[in-house]
Amino acid sequence: MAEAVVSFVLESVRDFTIEEAKFLSGVSHQVEVAQTELQLMQGFLKDADARQGQDETVRIWVAKIRDAAYDLEDVIQTYGLKVDSKKQESGLKNVFKRFARTFKEGVDVHRIGNEIENITTRISDLRSSLQKYSIKELTTDRDGSGGESSLQLHERLRRSYSHVVERDVVGLESNVKELVMHLVKDKNRHPVVSIWGMGGLGKTTLAKQVYHHKKVRQHFHSFAWVCVSQRYQVRNVWEGILFEVISATKEQRQEMKDMTDDEIAKKLFRVMQKMKCLVILDDIWRIETWNLLKAAFPDEETESTILLTTRSQKVATLPNRNAFLHELQPLNENESWNLLEKKAISKRADNDLGMYTKKRELGMNMLRRCKGLPLAIIVLAGVLARKSTVGEWERVHENVHEYIRRGIGHEEEYEGASWVLALSYDDLPYYLKPCFLYLGQYPEDCIISVSTLTKLWVAEGLIFLRQQRHGSEKTIEDIARDCLSELVEMSLVQVGTSGSTGTIKNCRIHDLVRDMCLLKAKEESFLQINYSLQENTSSVAAEAAQLGKIRRLAIYLDENADRLVSSRDKTNGHVRSLLFFGLREWRPISEKGLLSPLKDFKMLRVLKLEGLCAREFGSSNAREVDLPSEIGNMVHLRFLSVRSSNIRTFPPSLGNLVCLQTLDFRVRNDDMVIPDVIMKMKQLRHLYLPWTYRAKGKLELSALGHLQTLHNLSSEYCDLKDVGRLTNLRKLKIRVLGSLQNLEEILKSTGSTLNRIRSLIVKNDTNSSEEQAMQIVSSCRGIYKLTLDGPIAELPKELHNYSNLTKLVLWSCGLKEDQMGILEKLPNLTILKLLGEAFEEKTKILVFSKGGFPSLEVLYVSRMHQITELRVEEGAMPLLCRLHIQNCRRLTTLPDELRYLTNLRELTIRGMPRELHRRIEEDGEDFYKIQHVPSLVIGEPSRLR
Repeated sequence: MAEAVVSFVLESVRDFTIEEAKFLSGVSHQVEVAQTELQLMQGFLKDADARQGQDETVRIWVAKIRDAAYDLEDVIQTYGLKVDSKKQESGLKNVFKRFARTFKEGVDVHRIGNEIENITTRISDLRSSLQKYSIKELTTDRDGSGGESSLQLHERLRRSYSHVVERDVVGLESNVKELVMHLVKDKNRHPVVSIWGMGGLGKTTLAKQVYHHKKVRQHFHSFAWVCVSQRYQVRNVWEGILFEVISATKEQRQEMKDMTDDEIAKKLFRVMQKMKCLVILDDIWRIETWNLLKAAFPDEETESTILLTTRSQKVATLPNRNAFLHELQPLNENESWNLLEKKAISKRADNDLGMYTKKRELGMNMLRRCKGLPLAIIVLAGVLARKSTVGEWERVHENVHEYIRRGIGHEEEYEGASWVLALSYDDLPYYLKPCFLYLGQYPEDCIISVSTLTKLWVAEGLIFLRQQRHGSEKTIEDIARDCLSELVEMSLVQVGTSGSTGTIKNCRIHDLVRDMCLLKAKEESFLQINYSLQENTSSVAAEAAQLGKIRRLAIYLDENADRLVSSRDKTNGHVRSLLFFGLREWRPISEKGLLSPLKDFKMLRVLKLEGLCAREFGSSNAREVDLPSEIGNMVHLRFLSVRSSNIRTFPPSLGNLVCLQTLDFRVRNDDMVIPDVIMKMKQLRHLYLPWTYRAKGKLELSALGHLQTLHNLSSEYCDLKDVGRLTNLRKLKIRVLGSLQNLEEILKSTGSTLNRIRSLIVKNDTNSSEEQAMQIVSSCRGIYKLTLDGPIAELPKELHNYSNLTKLVLWSCGLKEDQMGILEKLPNLTILKLLGEAFEEKTKILVFSKGGFPSLEVLYVSRMHQITELRVEEGAMPLLCRLHIQNCRRLTTLPDELRYLTNLRELTIRGMPRELHRRIEEDGEDFYKIQHVPSLVIGEPSRLR
């Protein structure tokens, strides 16, 4: 990691000195000397990083190098920004009030120069001590590939994401068969089924295979899946199950939010007693957890079943319970090899029988260290898949025991698995290691938004344009996504869902991978997690295992916390990243002084403060919170998100944050006033304004030349002409409020910019602006994703010429019936969502014509209450694989033609009339239409007749 830190700091300082050279007058020589020292140090760090695990002295030496590099970057950037603010004639005079005591009336050039020289001396002295530790200089590719050969690169790039759909499942066939038999039998049935085994054995994978099994889907009527894990809240688990099994509407969810815990438990108990539900409780760790949850689960007079997965034998074998225990065993020798072979060996590349035989011999030897643990095998395969020669496999074989040698004594297999995972981490190129360690901040079982994650990586300085291949025109965000794809290929990150264009939308990491990630992050002093902050609780920072200054903090808040951050000035002054989790569940008693401690974080680059709201003492009512004006002093901020927080104001001081790249201000305030200061944030790349807001006059946005994302642009409070100057804009959400003057002329002047937009959301808030809303759509012919929200009536006639359009969402558009003829001609549309009154009220039949929607793969039809019939003509939607129909209260039957959709793999029916649910039951008259679909998700019928 020292190699990564020094390399990133060099890139950062280099870029800063190029862009801000005029502001470094007086210290430029010192900066050059410091850069040279870091460059001389670079070659030795690969060997130092590799040896610090075995040598405590080297580990301390590496920690000192990391700190020196970070300190250098902090001093140079702080100085440069200070000089910049002093030279501004207006607007930024008060940006650095918090540095007033340090710089007094002017900039102390001499003192800053001395600071840089002192840091340089520290680096030089550390380099001089290299010989003492016998650290060698190893060459590193300057393109950041870490010595990766072209053959290795080809092998890695050709690998598919097979685990996304879990096709390479080995050794679970008999397990699935046994569990399904117990779940669907009517006599001597078990209300609880336990899958027990150590972490990484594939308990969750097995549960998923059973959960989506055809016989299980036909047997049960309603389903729910909840990850419990170590940090859970009983109320949230009960609500999550209840929401799924009854397919709760927004109104029902709000109604249940107001219930007491006892009322929620009683309601869930009765629902499961009356219905035939399958509920998966994934990853229960302790007996106490089950004892708290079980009050809501009936164990007699019910056809519902609880299937739980656990690492604890005590949980799985609780006495006095009518339960079936399934103990999951490790893979045997042949199964282990089959799994490794599927993921690590290309049949096309290994036609040489001798090479294959030698690899099999090496592989079998390494697999003995994995002890049949599927996760360990998969990660080991991720390493070997990039090693094409026998020699490379031999080098992995030589080192593999070092990573699993601690698998002796207590929890042998678990420890061993951790070290196999560590092998995969150590094999990462240096530029991927901090990206991977960053994932450790997220809570267990957290679904991670890739869009947010990549922005955080960029803000942290973990991604650089120099990482792109020669001749590429990718953005820095594109490069960040490439880094994520590499981590997926290495089986360190699991894909959640993918978008219509194939990009990864969200991801997660396995519990074992996260454990290893946190272990490495602790060793590298990369991040720290603090739990349940209280005035009388000592900070985790006091623990002795950390080496070096803490630069990243993740705060996990629960009901026991009485504040946001601990008041430790020495620690806080070095923190660059501050992420909060659990804010939606946490309700501070008072907002007084709630955010004021944030002023201590002087070097902060990332602040993620989402879901925050306070409450009155003795009341459960949420109150709005003031964002303190002092936040404008956090001049190093690159990423600021207060999304879904009850924030009262938009402080004008935010205009001081001239380094901001991402500002997410989608707050819960319907009357927000935005001052005209955003124009000062010239480095902004992603701007998310509140859902509704006001401004005094028009907001000036034309200076934001780097802007790629602009959400909630208001036609009333923003000048649409500014969009024409945003030449890098790719994602736009616009609210059309009232009639727009000279719109046609404005669109002509912005045409070249609008044609570059890839994702467009048009929210039409008035009936009088339908035509103008469509004029905007007609000007964005290069879009891949389009969402129309509000009255439209008619689509652009030329829409079928939008060859890039892959995803279309229509919400309460009130389209005329003949508009389906335009939609079905879209050549590359893969996802279509028809929501609310997507078509006008008099449209009773939705017709999917022969030959229509040739590329459609996913279709959602939801809350279209006027629809009485879906008609699918033969040859329509030939590639459809997922169909979701829910809450269409007048639709009582499914089209007969569904049985001809041979590619249909998943059908979801929720909240539909009881008549429809009765007809599609296994013995119903319409079951033959859907019996060929492998995955049937049938929720509860609507309560409305």
